[in-house]
Amino acid sequence: MAYPQTREKEASLTPAQNAAAWVAALALGIFFLGAGIWKSLDPLTWATIITNMKVPAVLSQPFTVALATGEIFSAILLLIPRFRRWGALLTGAMLLGFMGYVGWNYTALKGMDCSCFPGLKRAINPEFFWSDGAMLIAAAIAGWWAKPSTGVRPAALLLAAVTVFSVGSYIVTLRNETGVLAPETAMVNGAPVSLREGKVLLYFFDPMCSHCNDAAKEMSKHTWLADKVIGIPTALPQYGQQFMDTTKLKGVVSNDIKELKKVFPFGDPPFAVALERGRAKAQMRQFDKDEPTATLRKLGFIQ
Repeated sequence: MAYPQTREKEASLTPAQNAAAWVAALALGIFFLGAGIWKSLDPLTWATIITNMKVPAVLSQPFTVALATGEIFSAILLLIPRFRRWGALLTGAMLLGFMGYVGWNYTALKGMDCSCFPGLKRAINPEFFWSDGAMLIAAAIAGWWAKPSTGVRPAALLLAAVTVFSVGSYIVTLRNETGVLAPETAMVNGAPVSLREGKVLLYFFDPMCSHCNDAAKEMSKHTWLADKVIGIPTALPQYGQQFMDTTKLKGVVSNDIKELKKVFPFGDPPFAVALERGRAKAQMRQFDKDEPTATLRKLGFIQ
């Protein structure tokens, strides 16, 4: 009896309803596909962003891979009419989960950048809930006026393929983090300083960034075995040396941010690169009670 009812429902859709369902599905699918691919291609930067949003650092990287997989998978489901209702349900669940998380942590996250979708600049504020609420309505429209989804096996194979893509991209990114050759020198006080001799730590910071400040203060407590510590301000270079002095991070300052960021791209600071004989041994984006202390100690940069 369900089959005639389904056919009857399909036949009862007006052209306007059908068009609305297609527009909602296409818009959401494009948004989520772009967001998922973006995270897959730059998982370490997104792991840092997620850490800043109060997700435990130890979970940030696997969570980024899982989130990228979910976004790409739900987008593809939305774009295929046969799977659209499942895609709408998955998309709606992710939106509800994210809105709930932000609402629960609103005081701590208020004002933080939340540009999760390419080309869409957002911040955590009351407007955030309106925009996500609009996407939630779009998911409801796409799912309600869609055929019942069928084909668990092909959907599972599709999920497996997306998972392989996300995990593979993450592994490639990790491999590309090490072995990168740094420029031969960096300018410090008008004179070139070699980056290819011994062990060198490059620390990128924003003098006005409280997270950068706390990370530098924590690193200043260590007994350093590295040959050089070079601070590179990403903004307000005139305050670079003052930042180093205030945080008591013993080192010199270079303003070669453009040249160094071309070789070692990253998102928001803090960010650090451990060099040995000019090649990257590790690129560090997590700064908490465990990192980068564990990595620096393992590499022999601190006692």
